[in-house]
Amino acid sequence: MRGTIGAMAPWHAALALAAALSWATAAQGGAIPATEAALPTGARPGVDLRAYMHGIGAAAGPGGLTYVFFSSAGLPPRGPDRNRNWTHDIYVAAWSPARPVLGKPRLLVAQKEAQEPVSVAQNAAGRIMLTFEDGSDTVNTVSQRYRLYTRDLRPQQARSIDVRAGGHSGHVAAVGNRFVVFYADDWVEGGGVDDLGTGNGVYLKTYDGKGRLLRSDDVARRQREWWPLLAGSRDAALLVWQQYIPGETHARLKAALFRPADGTLSAAQVLSDRLKYYTYGVAYVPALERFLVVGTSDAGTGFARLLDDDGQVRATLDCMPASVREAGIAVAGETAYTPSQDGRLLHLALSADRITLRGSQPSPIPWTYQGSLGLVRSPSVLHWVALTPSGLQEADFDLARATPPTPADLCR
Repeated sequence: MRGTIGAMAPWHAALALAAALSWATAAQGGAIPATEAALPTGARPGVDLRAYMHGIGAAAGPGGLTYVFFSSAGLPPRGPDRNRNWTHDIYVAAWSPARPVLGKPRLLVAQKEAQEPVSVAQNAAGRIMLTFEDGSDTVNTVSQRYRLYTRDLRPQQARSIDVRAGGHSGHVAAVGNRFVVFYADDWVEGGGVDDLGTGNGVYLKTYDGKGRLLRSDDVARRQREWWPLLAGSRDAALLVWQQYIPGETHARLKAALFRPADGTLSAAQVLSDRLKYYTYGVAYVPALERFLVVGTSDAGTGFARLLDDDGQVRATLDCMPASVREAGIAVAGETAYTPSQDGRLLHLALSADRITLRGSQPSPIPWTYQGSLGLVRSPSVLHWVALTPSGLQEADFDLARATPPTPADLCR
């Protein structure tokens, strides 16, 4: 059985065997098949696109290089195997602003089953942590695991180490020299996307720069809350996750601020009462000392929130084009960029207490729910890397070519 499925206790083994296909996409959002009507290049009908590639992140390397990490079922990606199992490994490729595209990827983590989706963070000292679900050598269906590297990608452990056996859907951020892994655990059947169920709680583990566990904290213990994302500042991490609402087809988006130095966790607050499942993201904006959250409502309207380092909402944008599930948010100074579902790149102008949709421009590459990220080539050019069923696709965006928002973009 492949790696990314709803994490289950050992007593679920028989159930897992009988319901392998439904479990196979439960933890990360239910089946999202590629339909024949709009089949991306390289995809097979009826196959979840994440079975080809899923998860991408970046960290700074020596000499001005940027390392881009991603999970892929081979290169070019082959999709699920004959038993419909996912078989991702983790690859890394180097990039610099002087290079037109990424360098040739090389295999970094390869085990049986799947290691995906990879999440990446880099601490103040340059250490790099990867976290991912892993179906290899686990008594549970998957385990959330991590690996630690130096800035020049020298591994600091001989093998992947469990964050939580049975954990899933984890992401990592750096807070100063610490790493914070935010993950979900267990699974509750029924409800959620396609009635496949929901996670059963979100949790934190904090590590030092050598990968040693410093503390463990519960955020929502044994609650139907999952898909945990986070972003880190110098001394805090903003946590965002979704909450199941019984009888509804939408979720509730929640947030809290965590300070790993002393374990302070703020009370959870609701950022949206009508979230489209899984369609949200978070990034830190160093120039403003603010966290940016973008998401999409169940009605298909995008939104954005700016929160300060105390976790208080300081600015709100209630209407913009719908954001893309698992797409990156690129931050350059006081502007953020993120894909929209209608095939554009959105430009968000930010200040300490304001968010404005400044404009957008069409994308020459497709946006999927597999993951993407933006890299700053220059003050006027962004390089975007997107995961697709046929492999990596890359494009430069001349930011000066953006056009102002239309009245429809602003719900007018």
